[in-house]
Amino acid sequence: MITQTEVDGVPTLLAPNPNGPLIAGLTFRVGQADETLARAGITHLLEHLALHQFGLTDYHYNGSTGAVVTHFHTQGSPEKVAAFVNGVCAALGNLPMDRLDMEKGILRTERGSRTPGYGEPLAVWRHGAVGYGLPGHPEFGLRSVGPDDLRAWAARYFTRENAVLWIAGDAVPAGLRLDLPGGTRQPVPPAWSALPETPAYFCGGASRIVAFDAVVRRSVAAGIYTAVLERELFRALRQEDGLSYMATATYSPRGDDHAMITAAADALPDKHGAVLGGFVDVLAKLRVGRIEQADLDTVCAATEETYSRADFDAARLPGAALNHLTGQPNLSTDEMRAELKAVTLADVHAVAVEAAGTALLMVPGSRGAEWAGFAAAPTHSTSAVTGRRAASRTAGDETALVIGPYGVTLDQPGAPVTVEYANCAALLVWPDGGRQLIGTDALFVPVEPTMYGVTAADVAAIDNIVPADRHVPMPARDPESIPVPPAEQAVVPKGLRLPRWYEALGLLFFGILALPLLLFIVVQGILMVTGDADDPDSWLFMGVLLGLTAGVAWPIVALLRRLRRPLRR
Repeated sequence: MITQTEVDGVPTLLAPNPNGPLIAGLTFRVGQADETLARAGITHLLEHLALHQFGLTDYHYNGSTGAVVTHFHTQGSPEKVAAFVNGVCAALGNLPMDRLDMEKGILRTERGSRTPGYGEPLAVWRHGAVGYGLPGHPEFGLRSVGPDDLRAWAARYFTRENAVLWIAGDAVPAGLRLDLPGGTRQPVPPAWSALPETPAYFCGGASRIVAFDAVVRRSVAAGIYTAVLERELFRALRQEDGLSYMATATYSPRGDDHAMITAAADALPDKHGAVLGGFVDVLAKLRVGRIEQADLDTVCAATEETYSRADFDAARLPGAALNHLTGQPNLSTDEMRAELKAVTLADVHAVAVEAAGTALLMVPGSRGAEWAGFAAAPTHSTSAVTGRRAASRTAGDETALVIGPYGVTLDQPGAPVTVEYANCAALLVWPDGGRQLIGTDALFVPVEPTMYGVTAADVAAIDNIVPADRHVPMPARDPESIPVPPAEQAVVPKGLRLPRWYEALGLLFFGILALPLLLFIVVQGILMVTGDADDPDSWLFMGVLLGLTAGVAWPIVALLRRLRRPLRR
């Protein structure tokens, strides 16, 4: 069982780990959902700085930053565990700022080398660019966070009142101290949805994954539903139809009274439609209550088996720390068994109905899912601002930027995108004058002076209105990467441009043919004037020369006309 004590004012959870090593973790109630988009990554950066001092050690240690908690954990002898925890606390109070730029570079490399999963786009489309949506966005804060920001973040979140120590072992190691500053317990950030209605879907583009998530109330029945869903997906998509290799589902408490259920299945490009259809069929089957008692019994038996493991309480210590920090109950194993035993098919069906009502579906390619009752997630705004209209610099393009006192609208025919300054999560700032406003709903408006009639005064007005703590300084762009209007539609000055190699070769070839023909015409004309002008053969020969010359001149004229047009990209 899990018992609770206290070390230096910090709640401490202990559970026996009879068949394993001594493991300890220090968990703080802070994560990515507490950040803003413009400062995203600050918690991850602080975690790296706090662990730098340990370098290469002969024992295992690590840290992790989640949506609502940050863990520092280790395993080893009691002496090494105590030294690690003491060292983390000391580092949090005196972060090695001389490592700041280097750790930022490491985190950028880490992010760049990681293959994006299906969880990131699901988070962005459901939660936008705030709170629980931030794990799906780049860590923009790595470009602007400084020493003072980190110290203030540590003082607010890495405190005694905002921490829990957990130990998989019989006792707190001798000499372990939690020298942390005082503070207050930080509440879980509120969940906000960018979806005007659910169930909804969005297109995953090049992804070959069909994925789904749903928000449900936390319960044992919700965990059982998740396991039943995984069994049904595996049975239908892999065993019966042979469409997918991976079919999985997970249940994750969010930190409040709700949890996220996430499921996914992979597919080859030519099987996208079949996997999507099979996936939706499974969700619909459970929603209407077609749940087999045998599946419920199997899942409950497997869950009961995990409760009986000797290391079960030790394994759930990180989750127990999350519960303690977020005000959720930590049940005993007997209480969990009683709840599990009480779960019925009706309970699982109720969760299936709840999950179907809050569902978000990621479909591969550009397929739709209206046929299955899912509404398209919004890709444009329902309103536009008024203000100065900056027309597109591309000839024939009706798109324009409208820059007003309350926001900016990308005015596209039938699909405006608006970011109001009050709802601007981040303003990306490039040295060349380019800007990008990202709204809390994750919609964004690019402000490119090269593409629209945007003036320096327009850019300055945007910079002044958007609060400085939302500015994200971006590195200088390669000139080739700065967007410009398509050359074939741009207004170009009159005059010839330089020919491309094959055009130059064509001019040279036909020019060489034309010169002797012109010479023959001149000579023949002289002979006809000085000789017998009525000779039929002379006129026939002249006609042939003129015909050949016209045939050669036509491609020359065509090539010269092409040189008056702009190059196509």
